[in-house]
Amino acid sequence: MVDTTHLASCSQGAISAGVTTALAEMAYALRDQGAPWGDWMVEVERLRTAVAGFLNASTSEVALVPSASHGAFQVANAVDFAGGGVIVSMAAEFPSVGQVLHARRPGPGEVRWVGQEAMRTLGVVEAYRAQIDDSTRLVSVPLALYTNGSLQPVNEIAKHARAVGARVLVDAYQAAGVVPIDVAEIDCDYLVFGTLKYMLGLAGIAALFARSGVTDQHPPRMTGWFGRPNPFDFDPTGLDFPEEARRFESGTLAIPSVYAARAGIETLNQVDPATRWEHVENLVAEAGARLTVAGETLSPSAPGARPGPQVAVADTDPDTLAAFLATRRIVTAPRGSNLRVAFHYYNTSDDIDRLCAAIKDYRRQS
Repeated sequence: MVDTTHLASCSQGAISAGVTTALAEMAYALRDQGAPWGDWMVEVERLRTAVAGFLNASTSEVALVPSASHGAFQVANAVDFAGGGVIVSMAAEFPSVGQVLHARRPGPGEVRWVGQEAMRTLGVVEAYRAQIDDSTRLVSVPLALYTNGSLQPVNEIAKHARAVGARVLVDAYQAAGVVPIDVAEIDCDYLVFGTLKYMLGLAGIAALFARSGVTDQHPPRMTGWFGRPNPFDFDPTGLDFPEEARRFESGTLAIPSVYAARAGIETLNQVDPATRWEHVENLVAEAGARLTVAGETLSPSAPGARPGPQVAVADTDPDTLAAFLATRRIVTAPRGSNLRVAFHYYNTSDDIDRLCAAIKDYRRQS
């Protein structure tokens, strides 16, 4: 919207004309056909193809699931933790992954949390390394932190996971859409992200990449009719799973979100990923420098990590600050003790001007 400065893509991306059009197409098909299942299934496969292209993966490696939580649950349950197997995860994981891993554990002490203090003192890689040993079965790493957007050294952490035979799960939710993602270059077995936020879609759907050749140690515990080799056989008496990533799917997807997700990816594809990311990096650097000069305290990246697509302004009451900014039609995303300011390709330096001026006014009135 031309009257709004949208700096909350880490929570929900700005709505695009393409998404609005796609939702209108879905509504028309529903009104015209009543039960357009054929159109819906075509749209689901169009989205799968779009996600595969976006990740540089094959369509057989992409499962479409209701949420990142669902994807993380499927991954955790595919791994065998018998005999005291351990999950290593970051204490700063978003709950979509962190709490699912915590709940999956087979017994007390089976999840080791990499703490923020250890990351600050040892560095991210060494803090992970200190928790990984021969009992580790799964290592979970967020590509970008939801708290301040900082990008984590996934491949360096993965080296230590591989050394003990552990699998690697990457949560890319806080990066996908602005940070280029190529699964041929990321050392992981699984990668999950949702299609709202920087992906410019809506809530209600996520993508789970499961690398070809990585076999399940346990079959999926969460399943449904779309997790079958042929869902439209309608046979409730048997249980079979396809070899491809679709084995992690369950019930009918949120169809409006499918349309929106495909349109969001098509919008992103109008710009080269490297160009998109360079633009965002420049905005983050400019905003960070200007806010620091203005006297604001920013949440820093831990040693070994690097700045991502957002700037996190420390504040004693970020919700009140965000509410003040909203009166100026500046949309931000407060979390914890930070006001998160997230940038996308559609943002400009003019947005930083408006943000800095509004925060200055807020401080003057406080």
